[in-house]
Amino acid sequence: MSPADPTVRSVERPLLPTLRRFLPYLWPADAPGTRARVVLAMALVVSSKLVQVFATPFALQGAVDAMTPAGAGGDRSLATLAILLVLGYAAARFGTTLFDNLRNTVFESVGQEATRRLASQVFRHLHRLSLRFHLERRTGAVTKVVERGTKSIDTMLYFILFNIAPTILELALVIGIFWTRFGWPLVAATLAMVTVYIWFTRTVTDWRNALRERMNDLDTGAVAHAVDSLLNFETVKYFGAEEREGRRYEAAMAAYAQAATKSENSLAWLNIGQALITNLMMGAGMAWVAWGWSQGRFSAGDVVLVSTLLSQLFRPLDLLGMVYRTIRQGVLDMGAMFDLVDTPSEVVDAPGARPLSVGAAHLRFEGVRFGYDPEREILRGIDLDVPAGSTLAIVGPSGAGKSTIARLLYRFYDLNEGRITIDGQDIARVTQDSLRAAIGIVPQDTVLFNDTIGYNIGYGREGASDAEIVRAAEGAAIAEFIERQPDGYATRVGERGLKLSGGEKQRVAIARTLLKDPPLLILDEATSALDSRTEGEILDTLRDVGRGRTTIVIAHRLSTVVDADRIVVLEAGQVRESGTHGELLRRGGLYAEMWARQAQERDEALAAE
Repeated sequence: MSPADPTVRSVERPLLPTLRRFLPYLWPADAPGTRARVVLAMALVVSSKLVQVFATPFALQGAVDAMTPAGAGGDRSLATLAILLVLGYAAARFGTTLFDNLRNTVFESVGQEATRRLASQVFRHLHRLSLRFHLERRTGAVTKVVERGTKSIDTMLYFILFNIAPTILELALVIGIFWTRFGWPLVAATLAMVTVYIWFTRTVTDWRNALRERMNDLDTGAVAHAVDSLLNFETVKYFGAEEREGRRYEAAMAAYAQAATKSENSLAWLNIGQALITNLMMGAGMAWVAWGWSQGRFSAGDVVLVSTLLSQLFRPLDLLGMVYRTIRQGVLDMGAMFDLVDTPSEVVDAPGARPLSVGAAHLRFEGVRFGYDPEREILRGIDLDVPAGSTLAIVGPSGAGKSTIARLLYRFYDLNEGRITIDGQDIARVTQDSLRAAIGIVPQDTVLFNDTIGYNIGYGREGASDAEIVRAAEGAAIAEFIERQPDGYATRVGERGLKLSGGEKQRVAIARTLLKDPPLLILDEATSALDSRTEGEILDTLRDVGRGRTTIVIAHRLSTVVDADRIVVLEAGQVRESGTHGELLRRGGLYAEMWARQAQERDEALAAE
């Protein structure tokens, strides 16, 4: 795991800028209904606090005062008053619960909508990022960052609006009551207690955050490793590395468990310190009122009043530590996710880009130079001309840059120099969507969605009918196989299509390309992973598919491209030879050498059988 990868590294995040970043999701300009719900929820918050601060403690105080010895002796009016006040106290407690739950009901859709908006924005942005971004990041780590970030927004909205804001309001109301009824000493003690409490909570929580960040890093790494290992389970089995992978995962989980233990143990020290501060204040406040009662300044009910007000204030303050930790963690999680959102797309549409207009689909590469890294150039001045409706084959040794040409045609990367044109239009000057809509590809390794065969074929064109999907399957010569399955087109293909054979997966890829019906077709070593018999059958299908289309065939086995209109031999990122199969053999150059070597390998393989 690279420490430079922002998707897996937790860093200190500024609190206020991050909070301002997600507030638009709480107050969206295009959703007046959401805004109305926020306003109503806040009104219920205020109502709940007013009932909790004024009705509940004063009703209990009045009941206690009515029941003191001075008011006792069988006075029915005082007894009735005490009973009514006790009932009022119960009603006020119920009212507080009622307002809180109505608030939650009103606000629930706000949080869910905010999460939906944010998750949708991040998901769309990830798909807009370049191929380089996705090749350099672990998918498991990226999805973990997105999951944490989207979940944190609902939690942060809830705590900021329904814990911090109400606590500030309640503190102001309590201070006002203490000032008017008990004087400045109790006010000063309360403010001092709250200040010390907040300082202690923040200091310890910041220490705990460092422990938690380490724990999250190890958790993300363990998950990313598990996903990577399971996705490559065949490779693991090929090398008998199950135990090795188990040890690596166990080591990652052991490191996580150690960090998690430290994080959870630190919570105990935080809780002990918070309880000490609040209970010292409770004891001091009640002792102050009790001393005033002994002086005849306060009543017995005043002791209950102070106790109730402080207890109610301590309840959200006790949660404040957890709220602060949650918000700080939410800031970390959302900050990591916003790093993804802020990652610029490497390949973007040029200003004023227009849709590609494809006519005959005449393709040209003009002086194309490209390298994945500045210090390692892959293509060094490539010039190719593919007339409309013709087939160009690109062959050469491994690392020559054959598959890079397909990626550049899709504009997964921008060129260092030169240009690529389709019908005279520079692909860097047209929209990416229109460019990719005009190209179909059958890759070497077809990866299918973990869904049905019908869904994977239908992925070639959104909105395709069942009849069109069936026709595409027939064109790819896979319809008969599908119809033999118990579930037909609803047969699930498994993770990455692993329930299908290599030839079956290739035919699904051909079928969805047929459904897309593009004027440009790329066959990127589409049969290199197949046996000879399956390869022959797939080649016959591909010839039918490519008829009438401008086609680029990227191949390693030269026997698959002998019918191409023109063959280009790449070596070290340059065109070494060009011509038909017969011309290149007569020339006796690199192509003829490769042909002879592959022919010898075929003869040796046949002899070995």
